[in-house]
Amino acid sequence: MDDKMISKGNTITRGLERSLSTGNWDVPRFRMHRKGITQIVTRLSFIAAFGSMTKISPQFEKSRKVSGPRALQPSQWGMLCPCDTPEGEACGLVKNLALMTHVTTDEEEGPIINLCRCLGVEDVSFLSGEELHSPSSFLIILNGLILGKHRSPQRFVNGIRKLRRAGKVGDFVSIHVNEKQRCVYIASDGGRVCRPLVIADNGVSRIKHHHMEELKDGLRNFDSFLREGLIEYLDVNEENNSLIALYEGEATSETTHIEIEPFTILGVCAGLIPFPHHNQSPRNTYQCAMGKQAMGNIAYNQLCRMDTLIYLLVYPQRPLLTTRTIELVGYDKLGAGQNATVAVMSYSGYDIEDAIVMNKSSLDRGFGRCIVMKRMSAKYEKYGNARDQFSSPRQSHHDPEKIQILDNDGLASPGEIIRHQDIYLQKECPINPNAKLHPSQIQYRTSKQTYKGVEGEPAVVDRVVLCSDHDQKLTVKFMIRHTRRPEVGDKFSSRHGQKGVCGTIVQQEDFPFSERGICPDLIMNPHGFPSRMTVGKMIELLGSKAGVSCGKFHYGSAFGEPSGHAHKVEDISETLVKHGFSYNGKDFLYSGITGTPLQAYIFMGPIYYQKLKHMVLDKMHARGMGPRQLITRQPTEGKSRNGGLRVGEMERDCLIAYGASNLIYERLMISSDPFETQVCRKCGLLGYINYQTKSRMCSMCKNGDNMSTMKLPYACKLLFQELQSMNIVPRLQLADS
Repeated sequence: MDDKMISKGNTITRGLERSLSTGNWDVPRFRMHRKGITQIVTRLSFIAAFGSMTKISPQFEKSRKVSGPRALQPSQWGMLCPCDTPEGEACGLVKNLALMTHVTTDEEEGPIINLCRCLGVEDVSFLSGEELHSPSSFLIILNGLILGKHRSPQRFVNGIRKLRRAGKVGDFVSIHVNEKQRCVYIASDGGRVCRPLVIADNGVSRIKHHHMEELKDGLRNFDSFLREGLIEYLDVNEENNSLIALYEGEATSETTHIEIEPFTILGVCAGLIPFPHHNQSPRNTYQCAMGKQAMGNIAYNQLCRMDTLIYLLVYPQRPLLTTRTIELVGYDKLGAGQNATVAVMSYSGYDIEDAIVMNKSSLDRGFGRCIVMKRMSAKYEKYGNARDQFSSPRQSHHDPEKIQILDNDGLASPGEIIRHQDIYLQKECPINPNAKLHPSQIQYRTSKQTYKGVEGEPAVVDRVVLCSDHDQKLTVKFMIRHTRRPEVGDKFSSRHGQKGVCGTIVQQEDFPFSERGICPDLIMNPHGFPSRMTVGKMIELLGSKAGVSCGKFHYGSAFGEPSGHAHKVEDISETLVKHGFSYNGKDFLYSGITGTPLQAYIFMGPIYYQKLKHMVLDKMHARGMGPRQLITRQPTEGKSRNGGLRVGEMERDCLIAYGASNLIYERLMISSDPFETQVCRKCGLLGYINYQTKSRMCSMCKNGDNMSTMKLPYACKLLFQELQSMNIVPRLQLADS
């Protein structure tokens, strides 16, 4: 029997492809409905793609309000990032790996079992009852299986550790003694989280000065440290049985390991924040969420990609105040933000509640300017004898304005300006595709596709690519490029969870300026500091200012002071004073409007600002009359469907409280779904109009003597009819209006 008779070709392949691409695994036969098994990598920014690689999503019910699994566990130290977790219902359930974490893979058990036998593990079946229960002998368990017993467990554990450090046993095999249970657990299975630590002998680090010199000269790398037994990987269980010092100077004679660097307890996203240890903790969590929404570079091949949506910044910069993590993950090569000179002061009243005032000249020079690229695609279908064909636009009699960007093959040519409602593709489709006709007899009709953009916002056709899909059909992909400059309502954020929208754009002449003639790029309201307690942002301003004045990148790594990886505020102030600034970062400013000095010294300097992907142009929406839903006849929902603006319960309450009864009547009925219906005064049920005899009838009384016309929402009438279908009889009692 042909295999195609049993199952259609590609059925399993397509099912698996769908499951992997959507992440929804549905097997109705086993009642399996799981969502989010796989996650799609979002390439909206480099750090978002990087961050999603380290994400840990448990299959735990998000809707249950339990605090246990959401809490920050002590055993997560160094393994999972304490900051990087989403807000809302998944808070604390979705976690991210810390910077130096490694997730193990399965290792072969056979050689480990043989090694244990050589090191004196005795099979349980050969032991007498007295030997089995002797307090000095411990049970040896490998990945949950009992191997046997050992009479001197500590010597056995030390032996395996020595072999591991010498490279004879796999780096990720963990072994630890549980005194309470009188067991020794060995683990070599996959899926354990472990991290590297420096080995210390009696509190003295194995890594000496000459090792670090060799590392700097390029004679050594991380693997050679691992091979020579200077560092080793510990998982959570083995870490619990170690005494780890944070810094080399804090080690005592009992210390077994020393941290490589304390800032590695943070993950990739939290590592971008300068001085995070000076911020209130939720602010770092907010920044972890917003750093993924920042526009910037995606990858080195970003201009060759054909993604559905790409946000790019025109002039991305690397931060002036950097951290070690930024250099380790390559964020300084693919940044997502710009160094803005920020003045912390109140100005114009359009900066209330986190709004920021922007300098028009900075925007002219390219601050915050971005490119939005959208992909549109079309297929040339194949039918029996016929197929879609290229069409020359000259054959059509359309509005010449709409087809002027088309080439002779009916495709928009790259580099052309495309406007709302322009035709970007025109092709010939067979009128009757399934008819068995000779190719010369097939009749074609012209099919066109129009661009739905924003009125008055012209875009550019960036690239046109011809390729084939799975079924070898010709597919044409268009990349549409649109350059946007910041406008009122666009969202910005610094690296400390201090988000704000652009409140107003002011001419540079009206902006305050310093004695050196420096004008800020944006003005931030000082009320953003007291309640947020983001002292890290203040130190960032100082550090960036010192960095600009002396021409060096300053560091703001987490907990970095003892090892010299972060500059102290005293050192930064010293640099500022040396270059002619005030030690506290404040400047003497003049008003741009009156020209007189301002009454206070203003805290001013560069801060790295991110432009977020939420732009007012994508969200702005209004409508008068428009499309309605079929069943309820109410306006459709959502901007994409040209939907209505919802008046919810709270808005209704406000209108009632205000006494605006006509307005609420208009919103909830006239503008929504007004409907004229016939009601019987006698039985209170809905009737109908017989349009042939022009008479009104009550379906219950079977006559039209007591009929009245009234207006009510169509959804209300629908509800009455649905209740009647359930044998619930709603009766309307009418009174004279």
